[in-house]
Amino acid sequence: MAFSLSQIDVALHRSDAFAKIDLSIEKWLETERERIGLWAPVMVALGIGMWFALPQKTHWMAWIGLCCTLTLLALRLPRGGRLRSLLICGILIAAAGCILIWAKAIAVWQPPLERPVFTRIEGRVLAVEPQPARNQVRLMLQPTEGRRDLPARLRVNVSVDDLPEGAGPGGIVAFRARLMPPAPPAVPGAYDFATRAYFMGIGATGRALAPIDVIQPSQRGGIELRARLADHIGRRLPGPEGAIAVTLATGDRGRISDEDAEAMRRSGLAHLLSISGLHVSALIGTVIFVIYRLLALSPRLALSLPLMLIAAGGGALAGIAYTLFTGAQVPTVRACIAALLVLGALAVGREAISLRLVAVGALVVLIIWPESLVGPSFQMSFAAVTVIIALAEARWFRALTHARDETRLRKSMRAVLALLSVGLAVELVLTPVAMFHFHQAGMLGAFANLIAIPLTTFVIMPVEALALALDLFGLGAPLWWVVEAALGLLLTVAHAVAAHPLAVWTLPWFSGGALAAMALGGLWFIIWRSSVRWAGVAGAVIGGAAMLFTPAPDLLVTGDGRHMAVRQPDGGMALLRGQAGDYVRDVLSGSGGNGEGRENAAALSSLENEDNARCNRDLCSVTIRKRERDWTILATRSNLYVPWRQMIDACARADIVVSDRRLPVVCAPRWLKLDRTRLREAGGVAVYLGQPMWEGVSQPNDDHPWVVGG
Repeated sequence: MAFSLSQIDVALHRSDAFAKIDLSIEKWLETERERIGLWAPVMVALGIGMWFALPQKTHWMAWIGLCCTLTLLALRLPRGGRLRSLLICGILIAAAGCILIWAKAIAVWQPPLERPVFTRIEGRVLAVEPQPARNQVRLMLQPTEGRRDLPARLRVNVSVDDLPEGAGPGGIVAFRARLMPPAPPAVPGAYDFATRAYFMGIGATGRALAPIDVIQPSQRGGIELRARLADHIGRRLPGPEGAIAVTLATGDRGRISDEDAEAMRRSGLAHLLSISGLHVSALIGTVIFVIYRLLALSPRLALSLPLMLIAAGGGALAGIAYTLFTGAQVPTVRACIAALLVLGALAVGREAISLRLVAVGALVVLIIWPESLVGPSFQMSFAAVTVIIALAEARWFRALTHARDETRLRKSMRAVLALLSVGLAVELVLTPVAMFHFHQAGMLGAFANLIAIPLTTFVIMPVEALALALDLFGLGAPLWWVVEAALGLLLTVAHAVAAHPLAVWTLPWFSGGALAAMALGGLWFIIWRSSVRWAGVAGAVIGGAAMLFTPAPDLLVTGDGRHMAVRQPDGGMALLRGQAGDYVRDVLSGSGGNGEGRENAAALSSLENEDNARCNRDLCSVTIRKRERDWTILATRSNLYVPWRQMIDACARADIVVSDRRLPVVCAPRWLKLDRTRLREAGGVAVYLGQPMWEGVSQPNDDHPWVVGG
């Protein structure tokens, strides 16, 4: 019976069906063969992302093991096919991404300070970052030998009035300071400085207390070139325009006021304040244009030398010098690498602007700085460049923008339409990234950038560079007037757009899985060219729906238990401690979905003024009404002793208890106790009463090296 005709027939039909499926997949991959390589950086990013998302070493090893297992299974596919090679390479690259970031974390290995300490520090100054807008200077220090109780690198803030002469790079200073471990997110969705500090090698932060003693003065002979240039520009343009001009020239953002920085952020122009692709490409393009035009004035040189290649070499040197001069921050270095790849492609006669270039640039950055994947800078810059190039490859966009014989008015209108299309496309892909990291996105950024980008690229930066050159001969004054007028227009646009009621769209914190689904769906749609690309829309829609329909938290509690924000019936939030500082207000307002910024943070009220709360000096009881039931929240407000019986009874009547102290075991609320012990494990907490559920910043037994005690 085992070899009956009916069973043989079924087996043949099955193998026939599999063969047809395999053949159709191979035909599809053949048509897409030029795009397959674009998935290499995506798979590296997937492996890196899994290392960040999974909390424990056993999970990282399990991911690598899973990749190896899938590779062995892929080896059983028929030889010679693209599918077999694609799966094997892609899975191994995903495993390599996890190994890469794990190895980088081990290589850095700068454990953070375990607990706050108040101590006297003697150390060598590694770097000085002036922040005039905050009346302080930020010092990077390396403690002297023998202080094994301190991390190898510290970052401290010093008041400008307390900083003595000679406390520059290379000098040795001594002072007393209260040092803290680099701060983890205060609540879910808040800024994660601890992760960034770990990969920067910073093990502790704090503020120096006067007096500051100079043990060994700096030997660098006066002020650094960057600081001298910043002071020179500041003297030429003493107002807020000068602060922007200093940022564009040196990368120093410390002079920009909080009001201007917030206006730039709300208007979608904050990217102009970060030295990145726009600034590097504008400088390189200007240098190439000037060198090429000057050399072309000589007929002999024009006929005997490759002028474009020489000009490109000059532009490359200018880009490298600008990157080093502005501090060689990761976004600037990334932009410089991309620009050099473009120039290299031009030099060898290859197509310079393509998705292959973006893929190579992303791969280089991820190999050198794998930790940059989870930062907004990497995500926003590569998302913007990818969508711009994908748009340039689209047939309808080429039909819109290709040169044709028509009037200047129609050409101008076509150029404006193309620029607006690019702006809208970039805003569309950057909105989820901005929502995830900042909980808000500029809705009018495309229109603001329509003015700001050409103004910065073709007027502000070239004229400022020329003004600095002419200042060597004392002839730059007229050009500084132009720079001031252009920057004044830029700030006017920023403040006008930021003040519009529709300028900012806010959302509460949502899971990184939603952002990953949108990113993978968008990449699937952009990379493939055949009709299968439309499957990516489904992933993007699923991720977008998860982002849009994520509920706002009803309760936010910071990791130290001191601050709590409670959702009110009108949608606003009320604070347990109404006198909380601007930073705490900003964090709670942003993660709660009410938007960041002074205006939104100031709108947070105090619980003692709300009708649904009863507060005294020691305790505060809040009632939140939901459709299913009412919830009672009890929170401590002081460190004073509360009578034992009174505390036990109050805990028993509450559903949730929040405290910055360790509560006794007999304090047993009906659902959740968030005291010092629980918050030390979970970090900041977001509570959703509709489900009900809660989420913390930290996961149990987290092995990431920046987690204190991890």
